[in-house]
Amino acid sequence: MTPGSFAAPAPTPTPDTNFSYEQKADKGTNRVLPRHAGDRKLAGAYSKAAPGIGARGIGDPYYPEYGNGGYDVDNYNINVDYSTDTGLLSGTTVISAKTTQQLKQFNVDFALNVTKVTVNDKPATFRRTSQREVTITPSQSLADGADMKVAVTYSGVPSKTKINGSSRWISNDEGAVAVGEPEIAPWWFPSNDHPRDKATFDITVTVPEGMKAISNGHLLNTAYNNGTNTWSWREDRPMATYLAFVAIGKYDITRGTTPSGIPWLNAVSSRDTPETRSARKDLARNPEVIEWLASQFGEYPFTTTGGVISDIEFGFALETQSRPIYSQSFWDGGDRNISVIVHEQAHQWFGDSISLKNWKDIWLNEGFASWAEWRWEETKGELSGNQIFKQQYDEHPASDSSFWNVVLTDPGPGREFAKAEYVRGAMAVQALRNRVGESTFWAIVRGWTAKYQHGVASVEDFIEFAQEQSGQDLSTFFRAWLMTPGKPTPSAELGFPESMIPQR
Repeated sequence: MTPGSFAAPAPTPTPDTNFSYEQKADKGTNRVLPRHAGDRKLAGAYSKAAPGIGARGIGDPYYPEYGNGGYDVDNYNINVDYSTDTGLLSGTTVISAKTTQQLKQFNVDFALNVTKVTVNDKPATFRRTSQREVTITPSQSLADGADMKVAVTYSGVPSKTKINGSSRWISNDEGAVAVGEPEIAPWWFPSNDHPRDKATFDITVTVPEGMKAISNGHLLNTAYNNGTNTWSWREDRPMATYLAFVAIGKYDITRGTTPSGIPWLNAVSSRDTPETRSARKDLARNPEVIEWLASQFGEYPFTTTGGVISDIEFGFALETQSRPIYSQSFWDGGDRNISVIVHEQAHQWFGDSISLKNWKDIWLNEGFASWAEWRWEETKGELSGNQIFKQQYDEHPASDSSFWNVVLTDPGPGREFAKAEYVRGAMAVQALRNRVGESTFWAIVRGWTAKYQHGVASVEDFIEFAQEQSGQDLSTFFRAWLMTPGKPTPSAELGFPESMIPQR
């Protein structure tokens, strides 16, 4: 994700006031920088609950209500209708899951009005227990390890449905966009809303005639009936719930394949503006970007690619799986901006294929995606990674507490998208490259993306992996860069470029 302005810490552990994401060009470079601040994979990971009761939260220390205990989702089948006239969204989502404990009651994360629930085709009782939680009681208890099919029927106006005073669903009379981090799912489909519980998705959206509904994965079918258009999509690789999106509006669609044979689909707002004209040109380079990223980080982890230039301005870009979505403001005035494409597509490896275990692990996502921009620039014959590193180190004095005092492995709820996570995060990656040497660095990076492909991981997992691959004790290095506030003093042990280390 690429933020729009760096915000102050949130007053409560809910990210309600920090959601303006965008980038701007860093002076002196062409780089874009942020302006703002296995089996039963979930078992034992939840907050505690009574026997037979799925916990109301997966156990994330920043967002205790996110996710739920007691089950592990395999697939979401979302089938909804949306009216641009009224803003009403209605439909049914079927959640196919497996229980991870004996279960007589469980929760889903959802904000719209629920009208009916069945569990394994039998009516279930349900009640709203918070703005984002619905508690479901099956007609009979489910055994540990049982298959569970939960069908939830619902309706509501997402743009007017608030959680902690705000809605993430953005709409006008010409369309809508459902996109957000760390949450968006509660406004359009019920889920186990945390990156630890990834699933495949089937998404079908019916919209008024003349509108398109763009989403993740492969476009399976389009149907035109009685003044409506129905668009059906499938994401066939595990995906975190916040990465599922829908963009409804008037779009021009182009399709093709990358040089390595990956099918791609781009959707660009049909509006003819300086922004959309420039965005089309940069998005047309997406196959080049994907091929380049694969040469750096290993095989592309998904079966389709592409991008969306939104018809509605929402102020940020997000790595929505297999098809990132971008605000037109990234091309303000017709400026070119390939860096944002590189950043969001790098997330397909770092953030999408490998999802974070807790939201405090955000460095694994943003540090590497930001560093990918540096590496792109380096391989294109512009500034080297070490030159950019030095530039950033020199530009931020030790007194810049908003930059140096954020602990990258624990920034605090609402501060996950602070500037430090992006820029200092990339500095830490470049420093690791210097510290362990070129061949070892690439063995770490490519080994990491292969080992944890389609999984979840923490910063602790990465540190352990880096030490195993390098055969070195990197505890001092990681402690200084990721766990300690303050501006590090240049040294070889901390991976500073040789030119920055004082000579004795």
